[in-house]
Formats: sequence, structure tokens, C-alpha cells
Amino acid sequence: MRGEAASTDSILGKSGLNIGKLDPQGPAAQSPNHIRSKELCCPECGSRLLYKDGLRYSRGREDPRSIQRWLCRDCGYRFSGPCPVGVRGFKSRPVQTSEDIYRHPNASEGVQNVDRQILNCRSALPSSRQVCEFLTEGSKNLATVDTTQQTKEQDAGTTEKDVKGKIFEFLWHMQKQNYSEETIYAYSSALRNLIKNKADLFNPENVKEFLARIQVGEARKHVIAAAYTLFLAFNKMAWDPPKYHVNRKLPFIPRQEELNDLIMGCGKKTGAYLQMLKETAMRKGEAAKLRWIDVDLARKTITLNNPEKNGNPRIFNISNKLVSMLNSLQKKNEHVFGTPNKVTRATIFYKKRKALAHRLGNPRLLQISLHTFRHWKATMLYHETKNPMLVKEFLGHRNLDTTLLYIQLEKALFQTDSDEFMVKAVKDPEEIKGLLEVGYEYICTKDDLLFFRKRK
Repeated sequence: MRGEAASTDSILGKSGLNIGKLDPQGPAAQSPNHIRSKELCCPECGSRLLYKDGLRYSRGREDPRSIQRWLCRDCGYRFSGPCPVGVRGFKSRPVQTSEDIYRHPNASEGVQNVDRQILNCRSALPSSRQVCEFLTEGSKNLATVDTTQQTKEQDAGTTEKDVKGKIFEFLWHMQKQNYSEETIYAYSSALRNLIKNKADLFNPENVKEFLARIQVGEARKHVIAAAYTLFLAFNKMAWDPPKYHVNRKLPFIPRQEELNDLIMGCGKKTGAYLQMLKETAMRKGEAAKLRWIDVDLARKTITLNNPEKNGNPRIFNISNKLVSMLNSLQKKNEHVFGTPNKVTRATIFYKKRKALAHRLGNPRLLQISLHTFRHWKATMLYHETKNPMLVKEFLGHRNLDTTLLYIQLEKALFQTDSDEFMVKAVKDPEEIKGLLEVGYEYICTKDDLLFFRKRK
């Protein structure tokens, strides 16, 4: 029981919970090494309130005992005595009484007259005196300098907190104005990047210098400038933003075999997630938020009623392969792929992609992102149908100009040198239906005839 009490006191002593001036007689003032001894007392003042002040070990091999050192709580006097039985496994003699120790003729051998200063007194407190001017010319009050520096640091910390508070209010304003989650996240990242690099958000010229100095692409600078422009408008300020020209790059279109390698190389849940992106061309956030009530496995359909970027709602037909992959998932959540967090899902995918690229020896896999599945599906769909309006509706675009990109990609990837077409002019509805089924494209109508063509 004594050993358990000693270990418990040691743990509490390391926590630092007994710091401060307390009543020496109160239980809260008892330190972990504090003892109200019944056998020992201070030889200076006779107090029995003692601290354990370490051990002093004997140098001789014949007497391996350790001597306990004590510190008086009242007067700060330090002295030595035998170590009680059971301390750190050392063998020692039974503890003698204070009368046996200090009234013995050789009692002076166990007492050390060491000058001690009580920290809990006025003399131990720092002095508030200043350097006299007549002693040293040009001398400074060091205490005043330190206080001024500390005040500046506090002012700087308060300013940074104010800026972060303004950013929080700005993001809350964007949410109330019904900005999309992607836009709020992008603008928040841009403003946090400015703070991280010590840019003054209330000094537009300082922000311009930062944008001219950082080594990032024009697209990233454009996003930062747009976020800062809206932030200044929220705070009733304005600036002359820099001019950035963002050129849209052609996306990377992988081969179908490479996409299949990624799907088969990932786990069950991630593989189903990638297969859904491949068949439906959803955005990664749209697929991550998909719920089980939107999936009809009996009819093999998936309904998307909450599109991103103000897209149109749409419904997809899925393959038997995707149906079986979805059936293998556990329905522990209302969402198909668990808690909707596209950042976590993307992180898992990128780790798997890197491992597969190394294992298969195909560095092209590293160029495939989650959005690449959408680009691939749109390009393949236009290649099969040659109908940009159908691709526009499938992707949920509101503007046809966004869809024209995939026409350019399809021509670069699949266009042959031959520009010859097969042309047919029909009038009967059944013939029109037959031509559309075999891939003919409607061109125009003249003299009550409908003209269709198909590349040879």
C-alpha cells in the first residue's frame, strides 16, 4: 500500500497541479513529497512539515545504504537522514527517531548547514529598481523596453485574430448568399494562403506584391485575385486587380484499359466509386453525396437531383457490372459511399494510383484524376453519337460552349484522314428511324426531304 501511495504521489507531482501559494496546513498545499513526520523534525525550527529533497548515496561498497535528504516547509532548512525502508529497493536501517538522530554525539555528521532562500518571500521577488542615469550615461530602462516589445507582440496577435474573424464573417456571408460549397472552399483556401504568407489583407498593394512574387500558375493567381476582390467588396473596399489570362488546357484522355486497371486495383468501395464515375460522368462531389434512395438497382438507374455548379438534374442507366459492385457494399449509411467527403475519397484514390503506377510500370496512370473519368466519358459519348446536344444533356451543361471541348478532343483522338460521307435523303418516318439507329446524323430539310449523313 505504501508503494502504491508513493507512485500516485509521483504522478500527481509531475502534473504541476499543486503550484501556487496555499495554506501550509491545508490538504491542497501538501506536495507529492510532503510528509508530516511523526519521527523526524527540523533541527532548526522543530517543524514536522518536511519535503523529500532527493537521496544521497554512499560511495563505499561495504555500506550501500542511501541517505534521505529533507527540506523544511516552514524555514527552508535542509538536512539529511536515513532513507525509509522500501524506497527504490535500497536496504536501509529502520528509521530512527529525531531524538536518536539529533541528540546523538555524532548527529552533526548528518546535518548540512546550507544557506537556503525561501522563494515564497519578498526578498526572492524580482526587483523593480531602474538603472540610475548618473551611473551610466545613455543607459536604458530594460524593463520598459521589454514591456514595449511585449505590447507590440500582443497588438500583432490581436490584428491577426481580427483578420481571421473578418474572413470567417466573409465566408458566412458567402454561405448566406447561396454560393456553392466548391466556391466557398476555393475562396477560403485562397485567403488562408495570403495569411500564411504574411500578406496584409487590408493593404491591396501588399497583396499585389505577393501575387507578383509567388511561383504559381495564372489560373491559381486568378482564383486568389477573385477571392480577394470579393473580400474587399464585403469590407466596403476596392482595388485595381491585376490582369490574368487563363488559358483552358486540353484534358488528358487515357485509354479504357488504363481506367479499368485503376478500378480493378482499388478496393471494393473505391472501385465502385470509380466505376460509377466512368459510366455516369458525374463530378466527384456529386458521386460522393449520392444516397441509396437515388439508386434503383432493380431498374438499373441512378438519379442525380443535386448537381454541382448549377448543372441540370439527370438520370443514368448503369451496367450489370456496376449493379453487382453496388450490391456488394454494406448499407451502413444513407449515402452510398459513406460520409460524403470528396477530399478523403480523393486522397485514398491518389495513394492507390501511385502504388498501381509503380507496380504496373505505367507512369501515364499518374495523370489520371477523378475528373478525368468525366472527360473520358464525354469524349467517348460524342465519338459514338456525333451529337453534341446529347453530350450536353448527359453532362448536365447549361451552355453548349462548354461541351464543344469534347468535339475537339474527339477529332484529335479518332479523326481519320478521310472526310467522305454517306448521304441519304428520306421522308418516311420508319426510314428516318432506321437511319438514326445505325448512326446517321441529321443535317437539314429541303423540299420535304430530310438529309442524313454518316462518315465512311
